[in-house]
Parts: sequence; C-alpha cells; structure tokens
Amino acid sequence: MVADSLSDAIIRIKNGYMSRKAQVELPKSKLVLALCEVLVKNGFLKNIENQDGLKVGLLYNKKMAAITDVDRISKPGLRIYVNKNNIPMVIGGRGIAIISTPMGLLTDKEARAKRLGGELLCKIW
Repeated sequence: MVADSLSDAIIRIKNGYMSRKAQVELPKSKLVLALCEVLVKNGFLKNIENQDGLKVGLLYNKKMAAITDVDRISKPGLRIYVNKNNIPMVIGGRGIAIISTPMGLLTDKEARAKRLGGELLCKIW
C-alpha cells in the first residue's frame, strides 16, 4: 500500500504520458478524484472513468503530451502552506499550481480570484 496516494497518482499520470499510453489506472480516493477533475477542467486530461477503479484518459495534441512535467511541493513529511498573497505563478501562467483550500482543490488562478490560501500540493506544466 502506498502511503501518499496523491504523489503516486501524479507520477503515474506523468509516466503514462512519457510512455505514450492512452489511459492510466490510479489509486481511488476522494483527493485523487478531485485532482483529476481539476486536471480535466484545465485541459491536462481527457476524461475520467470512475467505476471499480479510477481510469483517466491522457490528452495529446499532435503527439505532444499535455503535461510536460510535475513538481510535488507539499509532502507528508513537510507540508507547505501559502496565504492568498503568496500563491506562486507556474511558468508565467502557462502551468497551474493546485492548492487544497477550504472550498476544495483549486488552481492558482481560482484561489487568487477567491482570495483563498491553503496547502500547495503540486505544480503542473
């Protein structure tokens, strides 16, 4: 059993893109499902199949992967929190930072618009 299901899911998605797979199976949890919904909404994943397990479709644009790289910021051993004034920009706004807020998982742009801070989970570009 994996101790950090969010890191496991992020790395499985990245490895799926690197090996040019059409879809990837992920560990099923509420947090991973919320992450996948944010990624679908922002154009990094194609779709989510939530049946027995969680399967996500990977999105390619002319053989180019939608996700180039990911960076897990907050880890179980060291939680990183940001307030509404210190939310980072990812590659000049071309990527997204995912923040766990009291209103659920939000991108950096949504968190700035709603003036919310929280745990900085990861950066994706």
